[in-house]
Amino acid sequence: MSTSIRVVLADDHTLFRKGLAELIHGRAGIELVGAAGSVEEAAALVRARTPDVVIADLNMPPHGGLGLLRRLQQEGWQGVALVLTVSDSEEDLAGALAAGARGYLLKDMEPEDVVDAIHRAARGETVVAPAMTLKLVNLLQPRRESAARENLLAQLTAREREILEHLASGLSNKAIARALDISYDTVKLHVRHILAKLNLTSRVEAAVFAVKHRAAPPRPAPK
Repeated sequence: MSTSIRVVLADDHTLFRKGLAELIHGRAGIELVGAAGSVEEAAALVRARTPDVVIADLNMPPHGGLGLLRRLQQEGWQGVALVLTVSDSEEDLAGALAAGARGYLLKDMEPEDVVDAIHRAARGETVVAPAMTLKLVNLLQPRRESAARENLLAQLTAREREILEHLASGLSNKAIARALDISYDTVKLHVRHILAKLNLTSRVEAAVFAVKHRAAPPRPAPK
């Protein structure tokens, strides 16, 4: 990256684009190398100017800012993409991050916050408008829960996972012993190990855990 952060703006609203260009032009550490009003124009600018950061409007025609981001990725651009929009939708935030955006900024942010976000994103941080912070947490929470669940399940042996599957089906220890052709005492020992590893206190909790987290698909009990 050069000494200054090279930036391309992409927004189809002329007045806003010019206003943002004036805002960041000449700011310490930032060099505006181009501004575009369409996806095609922006893509051409990126190829010609090789910016470090692209700031794209979410709803820019014809395919929107996310269409531009995907196109730049396909063309091998390795820079940082920021979405700047009026939308405070959690769905739009998720779509932008999935498309490779490093940040999600709102057009009603303070000018200094936009400039700060450019610097932070160029340093490798993921930046979102303050109003979107809680929505970002909501998006990340299921991933964290999934990772925690996988960490717990990874502690189970193949036999313990098999027994957990039978617990999810509602089988008793005796029925599990018959199904797996092992002793009743062995099943009891495995169940104790499962509860300890999953931080649970009963076989009912283990069965609920397995079904809730799809750790083991239910299997009908033998007749």
